[in-house]
Amino acid sequence: MPYFDAASAAPLHPVARQALLAALDEGWADPARLYREGRRARLLLDAAREAAAEAVGCRPDELVFTPSGTRALHDGIAGALAGRRRVGRHLVVSAVEHSAVLHSAEALQAAGGSVTEVPVDRTGRVGPGAFAAALRPDTALAALQSANHEVGTEQPVAEVAGACREADVPLLVDAAQSLGWGPVPGGWSLLTASAHKWGGPSGVGLLAVRKGVRFAAQGPADERESGRAPGFPALPAIVAAAASLRAVRQEAAAEGARLRALVERVRSRVPELVPDVEVVGDPVRRLPHLVTFSCLYVDGETLLHALDRAGFSVSSGSSCTSSTLKPSHVLRAMGVLSEGNVRVSLPWGTTEADVESFLEVLPGTVRAVREQLGAPTGAAPAPAGTTPELVVDSLGKRCPIPVIELAKVIGDVPVGGLVTVLSDDEAARLDIPAWCGMRGQEYVGERPAERGVAYTVRRVV
Repeated sequence: MPYFDAASAAPLHPVARQALLAALDEGWADPARLYREGRRARLLLDAAREAAAEAVGCRPDELVFTPSGTRALHDGIAGALAGRRRVGRHLVVSAVEHSAVLHSAEALQAAGGSVTEVPVDRTGRVGPGAFAAALRPDTALAALQSANHEVGTEQPVAEVAGACREADVPLLVDAAQSLGWGPVPGGWSLLTASAHKWGGPSGVGLLAVRKGVRFAAQGPADERESGRAPGFPALPAIVAAAASLRAVRQEAAAEGARLRALVERVRSRVPELVPDVEVVGDPVRRLPHLVTFSCLYVDGETLLHALDRAGFSVSSGSSCTSSTLKPSHVLRAMGVLSEGNVRVSLPWGTTEADVESFLEVLPGTVRAVREQLGAPTGAAPAPAGTTPELVVDSLGKRCPIPVIELAKVIGDVPVGGLVTVLSDDEAARLDIPAWCGMRGQEYVGERPAERGVAYTVRRVV
């Protein structure tokens, strides 16, 4: 069964498995102790730190191991903000950061600080100039991912780091998705990553803090990991994480080129095989193994279950796969179609046959889901009707039903006529304008309604 969700968690690398098993026998003791077993454990911990620091591009004494990438982000942001509290309590982030960063930003705001979210373009990329403009004299920290978790777009880290350096603001880079593929461009002040993203075991994160960066670890003091990651270290997992990071980096150039070609095949073939699809993310400046596309008139959860039954494990940023019923904050910031979203992220070793099988299965799977939802089958609306304006009540209905109902009635108004959709589903704010763009219709705008929101569309074709 092909597993296509490496962006969530990559399968355990063979080197990680070997190192983990070996470290279980040799690295079980407390590395802080001076007896023989403790010294042996300490040698393993030091070697793992040196290997990880080499991959990150920092000094070993600048890097600590944390229980997860999320913990590394939370602790890195909190420590940097506390270390520069005399400067101010302003944080700058991009609108498409990992939720762990945005949750830290919410905590800062709740405590009286301020946050600026820098918008992105339709590819998910932040503008260096816009990011630089968001920096202020009271900015304590800026945070920018190296590459986006959902759509794979690479961010201009080097340019943003230069702007932060000129403003004397430390930059934290979330490198979770990219570190296995290569080093992050220099100029950053703090960096975080997570081992399970590159084929290491779960439960290991990295936090690097450059010398000279003001940093005050939060919480009770602890003597381990420079006081930045309290508790007994998960040494076997740490050894496996460092060994697998070194291994994947040695393979990255060749494997990245191979997977990039497979992803390019998906990017080009899916719109040919499946009508009404939007491939999102930067087509060039992107991670080599990840592609995301959204299918009009498709319920994301239903599509993922159908693909799972067909033997393919994929992920989604669709609102229909979330208990909150809110569209992905990444897709929302990009302003792209959110319904029927599919993220394909290929792990090391994915074969051409795996990808071809997926491309064979996908069209029929999407078609079956659309038929199940009663979606329209043609690209063009029905012949023009005579009713100048229609109101479609989609209150209480979730994606993609409001868009399907809009598509079914657009032909009932003449060219120039209006259709207003009443919806209380937040995804409609993205998906109705996206439908207009894909169908050549005019999105007039939205206004509050007695219940929900009224979205108005003018028929153009």
